[in-house]
Amino acid sequence: MSPSIWQILLVVAIVILLFGPKRIPGLGKSLGEAIRGFKKGLNEDSEIDVTDSSKKEQIHEGGQTQAESSEKAKDKQGL
Repeated sequence: MSPSIWQILLVVAIVILLFGPKRIPGLGKSLGEAIRGFKKGLNEDSEIDVTDSSKKEQIHEGGQTQAESSEKAKDKQGL
């Protein structure tokens, strides 16, 4: 069962009433950018490593561990 012309016109009229004629092109543009970004993300060759070892490496690369930063915060509160 396909929608009739009256059903399509009713939906278009409701959308125009809700968003206004000035915002509809902006909504279309942002939707297109979102779709392009999604497709670009799917086509990227790089993979993201979310294992525990990579998280630990990132913490150590920052110069201090989370335990050290929480100890420093406690020391500052105690002063």
